[in-house]
Amino acid sequence: METLLTPARTTKLATRQKEDLLVPASSPSKRNCDTKLEGLDDAVTVLRSEPSLEVLKNTLYWLESHFVKDDVSNIRVPGSKPSQVVFVLTNVILPTYWTVLNDARDPTHVKVRNTLIRCLNTVTGISATVNKLNILLRDRQSSTRSKEDGEVGEIAALLSFLQKMLKRTASVHDLWHDLVSFVSDSSKRTLLWKEAVSLLAAGKILSLVAQADDLIKDSTSAVHEGCWLANGPKYAIWLGSNIEYMMKHVEVANMEIRKAISQILSKALLLGYTDYITEAVLSSPLAGDSRNLDLYRRILGDCTLNEQRNVLHSVLRITSRRLPTIEKIQFSAHGFDGSLEVLQGTAALISELTADNQVLSEYLCEWLTSSSAAGVDQGFALYRAIIAVIARSKEQLKRVFERALSLLGDKLYIQHTPILQQEGLNTCLAGHIKRIDVAYLTQQTRSSVYINTISNRLSSSSQRASFLGMLVGTAVSELVDTEGKRMKFSMEELDSADGKWYRSLTTIEDKVGAIEDLQRDVLPAKKPPAAKGRIPRKANQDNTMSSKVDAVSRVIAIEEVQDDIESEDEDIVMYEKPDSDAEDEDEDPTLVQRDRPSAPVYIRDLIAGLRDTENFERHKLALSHASDLIRRKASFGSEVLEHIEELATLLVGLGDKYNMDGFQQMRLRGMIAVLVAQPLQMGQWLSRTIFNGDYSMGQRASVLTTLGLGARELAGLGKEDSSLTGANGSSSNFPSKLLPDKLHKIYAIEAKPVEEISSQLEKTMIKPMAVEAAEQLSGLSAVKVRTFSSRMEVEKKREKPRANSLAKIATEGFLLPLTGLWRMHAQAGDRTVHSSPFLLALYLKTLALILHAAGSTTLSLPLVTTELWDLLLSLRSQAADLPVMEALLFALLTLLDVNGNSQRRVAEEHAEELLETQKWVELVFEKVGGGSEEGDRVRMLAAGVLTRTREVVEKHQRLLLGAMAGYM
Repeated sequence: METLLTPARTTKLATRQKEDLLVPASSPSKRNCDTKLEGLDDAVTVLRSEPSLEVLKNTLYWLESHFVKDDVSNIRVPGSKPSQVVFVLTNVILPTYWTVLNDARDPTHVKVRNTLIRCLNTVTGISATVNKLNILLRDRQSSTRSKEDGEVGEIAALLSFLQKMLKRTASVHDLWHDLVSFVSDSSKRTLLWKEAVSLLAAGKILSLVAQADDLIKDSTSAVHEGCWLANGPKYAIWLGSNIEYMMKHVEVANMEIRKAISQILSKALLLGYTDYITEAVLSSPLAGDSRNLDLYRRILGDCTLNEQRNVLHSVLRITSRRLPTIEKIQFSAHGFDGSLEVLQGTAALISELTADNQVLSEYLCEWLTSSSAAGVDQGFALYRAIIAVIARSKEQLKRVFERALSLLGDKLYIQHTPILQQEGLNTCLAGHIKRIDVAYLTQQTRSSVYINTISNRLSSSSQRASFLGMLVGTAVSELVDTEGKRMKFSMEELDSADGKWYRSLTTIEDKVGAIEDLQRDVLPAKKPPAAKGRIPRKANQDNTMSSKVDAVSRVIAIEEVQDDIESEDEDIVMYEKPDSDAEDEDEDPTLVQRDRPSAPVYIRDLIAGLRDTENFERHKLALSHASDLIRRKASFGSEVLEHIEELATLLVGLGDKYNMDGFQQMRLRGMIAVLVAQPLQMGQWLSRTIFNGDYSMGQRASVLTTLGLGARELAGLGKEDSSLTGANGSSSNFPSKLLPDKLHKIYAIEAKPVEEISSQLEKTMIKPMAVEAAEQLSGLSAVKVRTFSSRMEVEKKREKPRANSLAKIATEGFLLPLTGLWRMHAQAGDRTVHSSPFLLALYLKTLALILHAAGSTTLSLPLVTTELWDLLLSLRSQAADLPVMEALLFALLTLLDVNGNSQRRVAEEHAEELLETQKWVELVFEKVGGGSEEGDRVRMLAAGVLTRTREVVEKHQRLLLGAMAGYM
């Protein structure tokens, strides 16, 4: 057995020394410090070994030192090993060190932070950071853990890092520069650039960061500032600024760079923020800088035709906001002094962008003569600028004239197009006829198209349509015919302010200026402020006299006088102990705020307070005093007039950052005060804001509520509605489809005043019909006797007639802009307001409130009746929801009630609309059942509309006989 185990080798063990099992925490770090980095594998090992800040600094500096072309350790070159380094930096280093580095003020820490940003500011680094954020969000959605775990902090760290890394204007340019510098293969460079475009311009970062920002906001109880990467407009401005920076630092002849810019620009235009992108990309030309215009044209030419049209249309919208306002209230189409230079500069910008581009030039002609009149809501000054551009080509000018003339004479266009769009086309036609050759114009006046246009206009049942035809006829005749043969009409409207404004269009002949003209300021000159410290002379004299008296007076004698102190004490009124001030409760006197802001007394102070969202006390004080200050200053000086659009913009776009009590009511009162201060101008401005502004549903609802309540105040009904503007929101009147509680509170507050007033008006209009029907059924109406004394009592209770200033401006300032812009945007496919049943119902009720407040004395009531009735009948297909159906029936009932004294005119001019309304309401009455609150209200309104329509039909059957025969 001993031979089975044979020793192969004999070894003697050395004496084992004792090891210190307690190693200091700094020992691994010291070993890492001594480690010499030979390549990216060593860097990955060090970064994964939980390095200290010193080791991290040395490793990052080593990585940065290898940012050289053809260096194998360059992490800016895409590859497997650089991707490992980027992965470790994103998943290990960022969650551990970013919070410390971001908050540090030490120069060394700031340098480490900037080096870390430079290491990850690549396509691979951005992609890795975004993927890590996406993974955390998906894990967060699938897990059921508490919101206070470490994942929220890691998400917040990634968001903060992305904001720091992408905040520079040269971020996109640096990405492209690195690809060109370090990637020699063009196909590989193209693939990497496409990945960068998909990350930055396709909305991937925007959507993920928005989800993460909402998660952080819900996880904290403190005020969350929000991430600018999650804000669509801010992100679009950043992206557009980066594209512009890239365009300014490239060579025009380099096709590869131009293609790269056009790729990211094309993707950016699909984000949904076209105006913000375009304004940032073209910020230099829009500011009057004429350099690099050739590059702008070339890059725009590299885009698709549809993208070129979108960019040009966005440029027209942007320039229209910057152009001076030339309204009819100025009695002249020339505008005020100083507006001509900016208008000519705008024409120069449009001319440069469309030069040598036949597609864009043709688009300008279509924009002017389209049936939808796309430029109606963008101001007359833009029409003048585009006409000045087109006037350079006589062929285009003649083509525009022929199209506009043919469209103006179309009978269907005259009958069914909103009058607001017809006015826009008429403005276009009258604004350029002076530029046309007289011989050609004389030939056109003898054509059948011109003769049919004038005859169809004059024979129209609409007075406004006939008025526009007279303007065209007289304008052309003044240019073509001699003095004794000119066309003349003996109508007061032609000599009115409106007629003079239209007739002055033929005297305008703008020129294309230079882009540098856009640098001029066309705002009216403000009055110089009073000198500070100036003392009135009287006060100064008083102070001088008192000082002289003090200087002369001296003590002559001191005499002790004994009075009855008790008797004097009985006459003294004791003051109560003052209430304690909450701000003085703090024991530490240094924490007491002594410089408390005061209420604004000037409009400029109010604007500054509304903008100062960081100071809660000042912001709240400005908002609470906005309404009173605007109303006081409206009739005193020109402060409100000079800043009224700025005030309206601030109030409409104001957000409730601090969740203030009564915020919606204070903001609504301020907006109503702005509207009442300048009703005609601001009524049109607010109407455009509903459809053109970049606002939320709640903000659009507040604008509609402002228009409704402001119109009623102008009509003398403000006292009845004063309690509604300060009431707290309660349950909504739309119980079928409620929004979440957080959103429902906002929208319920915005819509509550309109809902309350519409409910009251429904009862007011339905009650007389119900009483009359009850009397007819009971037979008491035939035996009713009214004594003389009862008539006297009735006369005493009858309300005195009130001054209704709304009736004069309701048509031009409220109703026509609202109806015309609605139909114009509906034809253009804009679903901003049309897709929301909530806003559609509020919009219809607002129209009804304005019409009811204006009453039967409204100027151009037949025109308003035509426009509104056509709009209401066109919305029958969208009345599937009960709230929309109820609002539509309420608007129809209001329309018939206001025209109650003109039933014969309704039967003569609106026979088809009357019969269509009656037939549709009968179907609604049969289809909608009772038993529920909303169903009963719909049936009640339907019964009221049926009663009104049948009343008109029964009284004027002979007039309706022909129309009914054709309709049946």
